[in-house]
Amino acid sequence: MSDQVEAAVTALTEKMSGADFSGSAKFVVEGVMSIVVDGEGVRASEEDADVTMTADADTFESMMNGDLNPTAAFMSGKLTIDGDMGQAMALASAFA
Repeated sequence: MSDQVEAAVTALTEKMSGADFSGSAKFVVEGVMSIVVDGEGVRASEEDADVTMTADADTFESMMNGDLNPTAAFMSGKLTIDGDMGQAMALASAFA
């Protein structure tokens, strides 16, 4: 696993610590990686999930750093969501 992917998995694991999220979600960072979050944890993976969220690397990094709220990213078109919007909203609470 590349350093960039490993850092993203670590950052997302920290964000999800203590979060009440029971579904599955996949973050697709365009041209870089895919990360799945579910009851088993956070990992680099291409597997299917209840919801898939896609963004470029800068947007993903801004969300991980807390500089950009996922809802604001979605509303501005920087983040696209495909699948269960309820799962996306539940996951967004971990970023608050």
